[in-house]
Amino acid sequence: MINAQTRVRIARPSRDLAAAERFYVEGLGLDVLWRTAEHVPGEHDLLMLGLPGGPWHFELTHDPERPVEPAPTVDDLFVLYLGEPVDKALVRRMLAAGGTHVTPNNPYWDEHGVTVADPDGYQLVLCSRGWSA
Repeated sequence: MINAQTRVRIARPSRDLAAAERFYVEGLGLDVLWRTAEHVPGEHDLLMLGLPGGPWHFELTHDPERPVEPAPTVDDLFVLYLGEPVDKALVRRMLAAGGTHVTPNNPYWDEHGVTVADPDGYQLVLCSRGWSA
C-alpha cells in the first residue's frame, strides 16, 4: 500500500557520473548512499545520492556499453522546498561544482527560488517556500 512513508527512488541517466557526483555532493551537499565499485559488463554503473535515513534517494545511471543520452525538458525539475531563503553560498558551491544558473520555464520558480542545471542539463530548483501537503 502506498502511504506517506513509502520509499521513493528517482532515477535518470547521466553522461558522466563523476561530474554528477561533484555537483550533487560537493555542490548541493547530498551524500553518496551507494555506488557500483566497478563496471560489470551488461549492467549499469550506479550512483545513489541522498541523505542518510531519508525516505528517498536519487539514482544516476550510466551504461558505457549502451549509453543513454540525457534528454531533459524545461519541465523536468528536481525541486527542493527549503522553507527559507536560498543560501547564496550554496548556489555558488553548486556553480563551482559544475552547475549552470538557468532561467526556468515557469516564472514561479524564479519568484520563489533559484534554478541551477546539473552537468547533464537537468534543472534543480532550490525553492524558498515550504512544502505543505
